[in-house]
Amino acid sequence: MSIFLVGLVLFVGIHSVYIVAPRVREAAIARIGYNPWRGIYSLVSLAGLVLLIYGYGLARQDPVQLFEPPPWARDFAFVVMAVALPLLVASFFPVATRIGRFVRHPMLMSVTLWSVAHALAIGTLAGVLLSAVFFIWTLAARFSLIARPMTASSTAPPEPMNDWIAVAIGLAVWAALLFVLHDWLIGMPLL
Repeated sequence: MSIFLVGLVLFVGIHSVYIVAPRVREAAIARIGYNPWRGIYSLVSLAGLVLLIYGYGLARQDPVQLFEPPPWARDFAFVVMAVALPLLVASFFPVATRIGRFVRHPMLMSVTLWSVAHALAIGTLAGVLLSAVFFIWTLAARFSLIARPMTASSTAPPEPMNDWIAVAIGLAVWAALLFVLHDWLIGMPLL
């Protein structure tokens, strides 16, 4: 569990610098430059992600069950993830999508939905902890974005085709996870 916790702290911690200490980020960029900061940020994120995944795998070998998931939680997670994955894909388009304009921060909404669905469907200490930390992080990120001064956003009109592409790719990833990838990547078959 300790490897999992270190990974969680590193991954969420580096992603929280801009939320809890934006001046630290600005000072680091001023001192070492933007690209070196991005390099350090990326390395810490990657190290945290690797430790998080590896540690979660170890924690799953000897799980501490907090609660028995309700019978409907699995189906609820399937439906919620069919919404969350297109939102995630929509967040990567350089030109705004109508989805992004409507939701404002599609990646944060995607992670929020993922965390709620998985917290209800898993029920183990590691699973609930992972989901709860990401849920709290998304709320903090949303409040941080509200509190920041507004910056000029893209004035380019949304490209409708990008919405369809985001939905198609998101649903394709959802289907792949449902039928094959979740078992292969996570070791937990969904069907």
